[in-house]
Amino acid sequence: MKNRFLTVAFLLSISTLVLVGCGQEPDTNADGKLSIYTTLYPLEYFAERIGGEHVTAESIIPPGSDAHSFEPTTKTMTELAESDLFIYNGAGMEGFADAAKDTLKNEDVMTLESAEGIHFDETIEEHEEHADEEGEHEEHADEEHADHDHGDVNPHIWIDPTLAIQQAENIKHALIEINPDNKKTFESNFETLEEELLALDKEFREMADSAPKKEFLISHDAYSYWESRYGLKQLSVSGLSPSQEPTQKQLEDIIETAKSYNLKYMLFEQNATPKPAKAVQQELGLETLRIHNLSVLTEEDIENDETYFTLMEQNIQTLEKALSE
Repeated sequence: MKNRFLTVAFLLSISTLVLVGCGQEPDTNADGKLSIYTTLYPLEYFAERIGGEHVTAESIIPPGSDAHSFEPTTKTMTELAESDLFIYNGAGMEGFADAAKDTLKNEDVMTLESAEGIHFDETIEEHEEHADEEGEHEEHADEEHADHDHGDVNPHIWIDPTLAIQQAENIKHALIEINPDNKKTFESNFETLEEELLALDKEFREMADSAPKKEFLISHDAYSYWESRYGLKQLSVSGLSPSQEPTQKQLEDIIETAKSYNLKYMLFEQNATPKPAKAVQQELGLETLRIHNLSVLTEEDIENDETYFTLMEQNIQTLEKALSE
């Protein structure tokens, strides 16, 4: 998931920028607002909701991009080095962000790993698990599965409203540390956001509890938190990163498993339609549905003024259809 070449390049570039800017005051906006940059869209949204009129927040990942493989430009890194707060997810989601933290720690830029203190799911691809249940062991399994890291930590915590509360609370604490004068405002805004996330969690739970099916077939192994939280069961084609493609044997296992559950739909994400998942969908003659991973918005999302909550509501509706008989 991590791009080591990107990390080295990022460190060299950002170190130069920091040295040039050393001694400068924090780049607070002219209107006095804190300048915040985030990696993922949900972090931008939470920062805006909690910070309110006292912050400007922006994701550095372009609309529709793959957050796993995003590479920052020189311009982006310059803006990052001059901001007041840089928020990233952590857990290996952004390879360059972890390295940037060490580079920026002695500067006026606060860095926040929003996933700090959160318990992560460790994920094994569902089709591999099914193969183990059937006792299908291959002589060269280790070689064939080289691109699928067993026991990988799932960084997609923001799709679980309960874990998203913990991310938002970490953001609240960072804002209070930077701007203690507005502590009451940040706390009040967080409490409102927390109530909405708890209500969303309740909606998810009610949907899952009443669903005739619990299994859904999806292109990307990002949704294990819906399994552990709501009792659903994802059958994923690709690994924790969409670039982690399955072997031919794994594809065959996926197809057989989907048949055994009599699944009717393949769920594709808003920013990717991987070829292996498309092949499975065509082989089984499945209808397609769109699920939103929320890591980034699309241009259409922006035009339609979509938010974290409107997109999660759409996900609930998509799952209701996918889990129907």
